[in-house]
Amino acid sequence: MIVDIYTHFAPPQLLKSTESLGAGSGLMKRMASTRELHDLDARFRAMDAFGDYRQIVSLPNPPLEAITTPEQGHDLARISNDAMAEIVSRHPERFPCFVAALPFHDMDTTLTELKRAIETLGARGVQIFTNVNGRPLDDPLFEPVFAAMARYDLPVWLHPARTAAMTDYRSEKVSRLEMWWCFGWPYETSVAMSRLVLSGIFDRFPKLKIITHHMGGMIPYFDKRIEDGLALLGSRTQTEDYSGILPSLARPLIEYFHMFYADTALFGASRGLPCGVDFFGVSNAVFASDAPFGPVATTRDGVAGLGLEKTQLEAIFHRNAEKLIKMKIA
Repeated sequence: MIVDIYTHFAPPQLLKSTESLGAGSGLMKRMASTRELHDLDARFRAMDAFGDYRQIVSLPNPPLEAITTPEQGHDLARISNDAMAEIVSRHPERFPCFVAALPFHDMDTTLTELKRAIETLGARGVQIFTNVNGRPLDDPLFEPVFAAMARYDLPVWLHPARTAAMTDYRSEKVSRLEMWWCFGWPYETSVAMSRLVLSGIFDRFPKLKIITHHMGGMIPYFDKRIEDGLALLGSRTQTEDYSGILPSLARPLIEYFHMFYADTALFGASRGLPCGVDFFGVSNAVFASDAPFGPVATTRDGVAGLGLEKTQLEAIFHRNAEKLIKMKIA
């Protein structure tokens, strides 16, 4: 059995409502053109090719708060979560559970929808993007969400968010050639992870579980740069005093990065896959393809080709997911 822990679904109700609002029109047109993203019949045909294969669904990019007003974001989150809960109830053999969407315009609304999605609708986690309209996740404003998920003992799905508006060079007005996506998203993930670690979030909430998309971005490949380079944190900066950060942490810095979970969504049988699994460990690696945007078959084959024992493969393919969502998937 394969449980694909990070796949995206755009409920038709969401697309219709978003279109009527004129929100994120460019991205939404792309979403509408990807049939498997919103057409269940097309999705089922694709899924049938992989045998005993299940998907955990979450909304695709963009973040709701990036394209809506507070009232619109609240409404679209409710519409989306209701719709995802409905397809889980109608097709549990396909979709064991869903990941709740949250509107991050204000914390009261966010926490209200978080509670409703988990306690009433049965969501087994929430999706958070790597920044909230340009604000970092270690901003104390967002800590109540992490605190709530630690109390529920359910995971946070961390998805990168960056647009062409975040330029690569000061001489240019936008990020060109889609560098904002290809390299910007792994960078976004890495920075968000690092800022959360350095904020001491895992010391405050040791039960917190965060699933990083795309195998933790750049983190596995720059482990020594983190372990030895950031050991000198503050020595390169004159405008702020960072000297108290590392001594305030209860563990060596690199150990916190091993506490994240990482999925296999690397667009197939990536050369980075064995590096990532080695860094995070088999127990913290989960299968994901990023369907319908990423390939299921070559991602599956890449994991199968890692040379792991049967029990280790089973852990990545489904058992780790079951532990994270606290559900036995029959």
